[in-house]
Amino acid sequence: MTDNFKKENEIVAGKFNKLKEILKSMGSVLIAFSGGVDSSFLLKTADDVLKEKVLAVTAKSSTFPEREIKKAIEIAQILKVRHLVIESNEMKNPDYLKNDLNRCYYCKTELFEDLKKIALNEGLNFVLDGQNYDDIGDYRPGMRAAAEIGVRSPLKESCLTKNDIRRLSKKLGLPNWDSPSLACLSSRIPYGTEIDKGLLARIDFLENFLLDLGFTQVRVRHHDKIARIEIPEEEMNKFNARDIRMRIINEFKNQGYLYITLDLEGYKTGSMNKVLKEN
Repeated sequence: MTDNFKKENEIVAGKFNKLKEILKSMGSVLIAFSGGVDSSFLLKTADDVLKEKVLAVTAKSSTFPEREIKKAIEIAQILKVRHLVIESNEMKNPDYLKNDLNRCYYCKTELFEDLKKIALNEGLNFVLDGQNYDDIGDYRPGMRAAAEIGVRSPLKESCLTKNDIRRLSKKLGLPNWDSPSLACLSSRIPYGTEIDKGLLARIDFLENFLLDLGFTQVRVRHHDKIARIEIPEEEMNKFNARDIRMRIINEFKNQGYLYITLDLEGYKTGSMNKVLKEN
């Protein structure tokens, strides 16, 4: 083991200890649990520290892929923690549906207010989300909602990055330590394009279709009659195989797209926010 590697491990261990100290000081918590890498790691650590004084809550709606709801339920069962699945109502909010720059703010405000009520009824001291230290660098209006409602982000407070969390999750034996990042289906739609259930269902169907073809990380970005597909750079050769490509073209056209494109930069989290950085 090199000195640099040893020092890096010590730094990550220090962050992890800080996380456990924060959780211990809270006494009891409700965790907004998506089933992704970050919230799974937070839930596992909170359960280790606080035992039965932890409740995981997953919000189910047409904006979140059904496959991810199932994964969240499976992870909660593996961890043997109390888990509640609730219905979220952002699709009934006209401010959310108009899909302006504050879309995420409207969604998170409603969700966090619901979680605060559940925490109060359950006698739990804090509501937590899974934001990590890397999230500071992206456009995330949900952070403002969390701050206004008093939701804590202990991964971010501990300066834990996504890479730190994956490393620690692997060490803890979490089965999803290397899973792709999650995001709501609305993040596939450009700001200003109104959101509706039919469009979300189409995107969800096509992403499942691509996953079934063997791609590991996919995004179907909607641009009116154009579909912009994002996959990892290392999987682009698979995409270019003629039989795979023709199956993709045919299915996307069946779903109403006139033009089907592959983003040559590959999968990038938050790629719909690029337009904000250019303006």
